[in-house]
Amino acid sequence: MVVLRRLDALLEPTKEAVMEELAFQRDDAGFTEWDENGLRQASGYVFYNISEWTLQRLQNTATNSQQILLSNFEDYLNGFSPNVKEIVDKFNLKSQVRHMANKDVLLNVLEKFTSPNINLTPFEKVDPDGRKLQPLTNLGMGYVFEELIRKFNEENNEEAGEHFTPREVIDLMTHLVFDPVKDNLPPVITIYDPACGSGGMLTESQNFIKDEEGEIKSTSDVILFGKEINDETYAICKSDMMIKGNNPENIRVGSTLSTDEFAGNNFNFMLSNPPYGKSWTGDLKYIKDGKDVIDPRFKIKLNDYWGNEEDCDATPRSSDGQLLFLMEMVSKMKPLKQTPQGSRIASVHNGSSLFTGDAGSGESNIRRFIIENDMLEAIVQMPNNLFYNTGITTYVWLLANNKAVHRKGKVQLIDAGLLYRKLRKNLGNKNCEFAPNDINQIVRVYREMLAVDKTINTVTNEDEGIASKIFDNNDFGYYKVTIERPKRLKAQFTGERIAALRFDKFLREPMQWAYDEFGEELYSNIAKHEKAILEWCEKQELNLNNKASKALTTTATWQKGLDLMQSAKTLMEKIGTSEYNDYNQFTALVDRELKAAQLKLSGSEKNAILNAVSWYDATAEKVIKGTVKLTGDKLEQLLAHLNCTPEQLPHFGFYPADKKGEYTEYETEGDLRDTENVPLKDNIYQYFLREVTPHVEEAWINLNATKIGYEISFNKYFYRHKPLRDIEEVTNDILQLEEESEGLIREILNLA
Repeated sequence: MVVLRRLDALLEPTKEAVMEELAFQRDDAGFTEWDENGLRQASGYVFYNISEWTLQRLQNTATNSQQILLSNFEDYLNGFSPNVKEIVDKFNLKSQVRHMANKDVLLNVLEKFTSPNINLTPFEKVDPDGRKLQPLTNLGMGYVFEELIRKFNEENNEEAGEHFTPREVIDLMTHLVFDPVKDNLPPVITIYDPACGSGGMLTESQNFIKDEEGEIKSTSDVILFGKEINDETYAICKSDMMIKGNNPENIRVGSTLSTDEFAGNNFNFMLSNPPYGKSWTGDLKYIKDGKDVIDPRFKIKLNDYWGNEEDCDATPRSSDGQLLFLMEMVSKMKPLKQTPQGSRIASVHNGSSLFTGDAGSGESNIRRFIIENDMLEAIVQMPNNLFYNTGITTYVWLLANNKAVHRKGKVQLIDAGLLYRKLRKNLGNKNCEFAPNDINQIVRVYREMLAVDKTINTVTNEDEGIASKIFDNNDFGYYKVTIERPKRLKAQFTGERIAALRFDKFLREPMQWAYDEFGEELYSNIAKHEKAILEWCEKQELNLNNKASKALTTTATWQKGLDLMQSAKTLMEKIGTSEYNDYNQFTALVDRELKAAQLKLSGSEKNAILNAVSWYDATAEKVIKGTVKLTGDKLEQLLAHLNCTPEQLPHFGFYPADKKGEYTEYETEGDLRDTENVPLKDNIYQYFLREVTPHVEEAWINLNATKIGYEISFNKYFYRHKPLRDIEEVTNDILQLEEESEGLIREILNLA
């Protein structure tokens, strides 16, 4: 109703002109289809209404008959141009009007919304008493919508208005985006928001550029583009585009992630506050086919550790899709060959975009792609409780694909978490805001690329003000290096160990129960007990799939385990039950006995027996994987690959053997495998010598498993340690509190 009244009030002054144009087309010109251009010219907007009604006339002529009022109201809604009818449909307004009529409140609602004391237009009006009524801007419409949702329909917060962006945050973002290039704006400016909501960020950006009293005062044409998934906020945005004279067709409805609505388009500027912490599983089938990324927006090229270019996944975990919106904007940046200015982006995110995801993950790949391509100019940390429906810390990412010369290869981190002023009254979770001076201070620190330390309050010893630090791009990168340790196994045949071979390792629990319950009969008539076995599995909530259930109740599965156990018993009879400290000797003995006894086992069956009778022991000998011959060109190639000398090969898993030119490789112990995050500016081998070998001498580097990751930690760079208070000072405070409390108790009990 707010949006409808907003549109209706704009059309009221030109109602007669529209009706005259309609009469001309119908009676004089004899048109069978209306000429929309003529009707738009008559209305003065890109929309119109050809019914005889306005909301004010509906209210003025209403009788006690709700049915007549409803019929007239529906006639009024049907008279709108197609672009407004879409808005009416998105709000489900017709069904809402019928509902109000059935409840006998439609006239009361009309009276409220046509009140002369309420101004829902973007223009200044005067009430019956001559007082000025301030205009309601698009951002104001967003505030109204946010408050209505918060107050009357809070269960919808996750879909409508949850991430509505406050005015001062948009003000900060527009300054950060436009100020550095305000003297070099193109004649036609395109602005895009892939999660535009009610359109506040788009129209405020337009106002910032075109404001005659503002800093830029640009004469450039500004064209706005946006997409919004929520029908109601989309309807608000589209209605305001029509009111402001912008092309409403540039605002699309639907999921930005599932459909690339603006494929082939590039934009000069992009500002957005995408939803964070939201699942994108509904869009998954449009983006990925299994593990393969099928949407080119989320597929990137990166170099591996060795410098080889490869296609990489740029999709975060399915529980949080905010970085997908950032990649959508990156994909829409103007190439420098198309325009020297390139594109600039400001996007709001929570902390997970900074550090969530290990090296090689989609999140890390996105950060790496942006930083290695030198797009990230700055990140600004904002105060907590700045938004209406979340109290978490938020950050503005500022990207550009044509950095200024002094910013190339650099990233600026600005901690503005302590710059705010308190609100007199909380608005949802929002209890503070940026003051104009705060915004000016942030923009100045960014524009001048200043390195600033926070000040310390001498009274409270608390930090105050703003902090800023400048980093090289690769300061945020690291190598994830895999550190291996050798497998050391002892081995011994015992009846208890080989008895476990009777059961499949993936079905051990139900097979153990079934054997204890039904014994040897399972090998001859398992069908008899199939129902009981499966019912037991269901009661135990084992959740076996069809394949596992079939294997569990198949004679072949049981017979396979029995045969394997019998083979192990045969080996035990041959080898005995002695304990072996050298697993290499033990496996050689097993191979000889298998050959002598003419026992034919597959590789997996043999490994199953060996795994059943062996265990890790730090005092056992290392398990040899094999030997390799490294001489001549082969050795030189390996040394060049590892960037090491022959003497350093043991630190990369190659140990000199007895024969010259031969090197021994050992099996790795997976449970002891570890990783080290080595800064890109550090040397992996030197780091290994410094941080690993003093603690684990037998470890080596698995260089082939090295991955590159990127993360950004504000706490790491801006945290200041505060020493604990002196114990004597704490003790005195406790004693003083005890005295005060004792005196209070005496006073309460009238003992003083």
